Amino acid sequence: MDHDTQPKKKLVPYGILNVTAGLLSIFIGTSNETSDFIVDCLEQWWEANKTAHSTARQLVVNLDNGPENSGARTQFLYRLVKFADATGLEVKLVYYPPYHSKYKLIERCWGILENHWNGTLLNSVHTVVEWARTMTWNGTRPVVSLIEKTYDTGVRIAKAAFQAVESRLQRDPIFPKYEILIQPQAI
Repeated sequence: MDHDTQPKKKLVPYGILNVTAGLLSIFIGTSNETSDFIVDCLEQWWEANKTAHSTARQLVVNLDNGPENSGARTQFLYRLVKFADATGLEVKLVYYPPYHSKYKLIERCWGILENHWNGTLLNSVHTVVEWARTMTWNGTRPVVSLIEKTYDTGVRIAKAAFQAVESRLQRDPIFPKYEILIQPQAI
C-alpha cells in the first residue's frame, strides 16, 4: 500500500486558444469530456470575451475531430446550432485531418503546461487549477476556470429529431467531414 494508484478525482482539461490575440483559456472539468462539456466551455468563453469581439459576426472553431466534437456527433452539432442562434454568430467548424495535431497550436499549450507542472505533486483539484494559472503562453497567463458540473456520457439526438439540425448545417461540398458552417436564425 505504498503507492496510491487509485485517483481520488478525475479531471478533464479543455482549452480554447484565441489565435488572433494569443490568449489561452483553460477549463478543468471534474466529470466527463462530452459534447455538452465542450459547448459549455465555448459558451462560458464567449460570455467572458464577447465584449472584446463585439463586431464579430463569425466564430471559426478549429477542432481535432475527436469523438466528442466530431462532425457526426449529434449532441455536439445540436448544441452548436443553439449556440449560433443564441449569440447571432455564424459558427464555422474546421476540423484537422487525423494525425495532424502538430499543426494545432493548442497542443503546444498542453506541452507547455505539462513542462510547467513537471514533478509537481498534483494531489488536489486546487493544486491543479492554481498551477495551471501560473503557466505562461506567449508571456501571458491563461484564464483558468473550474467546471464542477456532472456530464452524462452517450447523450445523442434521435435520427428523426436530428434531421432539423442537419438541415441547418452547410457542409463543404468537397470536404463535408472537415468544414461545417452554421448560420444563426432569429430566436
